[in-house]
Amino acid sequence: MVASRKTVRLTGLLIVVALFLGFSLTGCGRDSAAPKDTAPQTPKVVKIGFIGPLTGPNAYQGTGARNAFNLAIKMANESGEFPFKIEVIEMDDASTPATGVSGALKITSDPDVVAASGHWNSPVAEATIPVFKQAGIPFIIWGAISPTLTTAENYPIVTRVCPTSVQENIPLANFAIDQMGLKKWVIISDTSVYGKNNTAAWKDEVGKRAGAEILSVDEIQVGQTDFRPILTKIKSLNPDAVYFGGVVMEGALIKQQMAELGITVPMAAISGIGSEKYIEVAGANAEGTISSKPGKSIDKLPGGAQFVAEYEKAGFKEPFGVYGPYAYDAAGIILAALKQVGPDKDKLIDAISKIEYQGLLGTTKFNSVGQTTNAIATILVVQDGKWVPWDDSEYATGKRSLPK
Repeated sequence: MVASRKTVRLTGLLIVVALFLGFSLTGCGRDSAAPKDTAPQTPKVVKIGFIGPLTGPNAYQGTGARNAFNLAIKMANESGEFPFKIEVIEMDDASTPATGVSGALKITSDPDVVAASGHWNSPVAEATIPVFKQAGIPFIIWGAISPTLTTAENYPIVTRVCPTSVQENIPLANFAIDQMGLKKWVIISDTSVYGKNNTAAWKDEVGKRAGAEILSVDEIQVGQTDFRPILTKIKSLNPDAVYFGGVVMEGALIKQQMAELGITVPMAAISGIGSEKYIEVAGANAEGTISSKPGKSIDKLPGGAQFVAEYEKAGFKEPFGVYGPYAYDAAGIILAALKQVGPDKDKLIDAISKIEYQGLLGTTKFNSVGQTTNAIATILVVQDGKWVPWDDSEYATGKRSLPK
């Protein structure tokens, strides 16, 4: 009887041990494999979106900006400073809101995209911003200048590295009205958001200055080619200058037709006309056109010579244009934020919005609505078929005079 009881106790003990071991190994039905490392894994590829006008009438702006953006990414990949490869997803917005939205949806539908930058045309940016906000993807505007794009509602997801139309018009007015003494103005502006914002900004600047006045305001359509009826009326008003609130093609044709009708007064506009294409279309009639360009001329930027050398070395066919440096710094800001917080969209939004970035353009910081506080501008004039900084031109030295 004693042996039997010992046997029973030993058998019971073995059963308990077996059950305990089985429980420990199986985890009550959970995965019996060895514990896995739960730390997030660094992705092999991180994607960044670029969107702008790569075809259509403003392709010269978009392709130059795209090239500069890609250059920054190329240099980052070659630096060996990132534990992943960075790829750019390029989308063409063709300067139309519908095409822009389609491109934005393609960018945001890719789960590997952590940030994006885009647009030269403000109406296109207006249309795509809700797409990037909905996706929670930080979006840096490199070229669209409507003041309504950087707002409390869009911040901190949306930021902008280029000045607004208001910021661009102030130095132009300081120069053309205050310094050059051009007081009597006529305004020709297209009916786009860009045109309307420029008209409002120029009216405001003229209204601040004693003795300055606006003689007339005329609206044109994007794609319009005959401006002679408007110009005939304007000629009879005998203005000191024409302010143009639009972009290249219409501006060049207006300047061409002004010459045909014997209107010799200067035309002034912000950076929407500041490209080689304007001079190509207007020809010799472009001479003496005044424009404000955001930022400093590339040869006056501390890193300008290196940027130009790297751009030429990369073999891009198109010039980087007015907004190439802005796209370059937009990419640089995204890269700096990636170094700081890694490829986490929420953390990138916070890092970008609070960044103080030392780049090609100088110091870029964003205000409380995401707008850059770096709003330096350069006044340009067309001289002998080239855009030349006013201070470096023969107009500044008195060798040439603006037409009257």
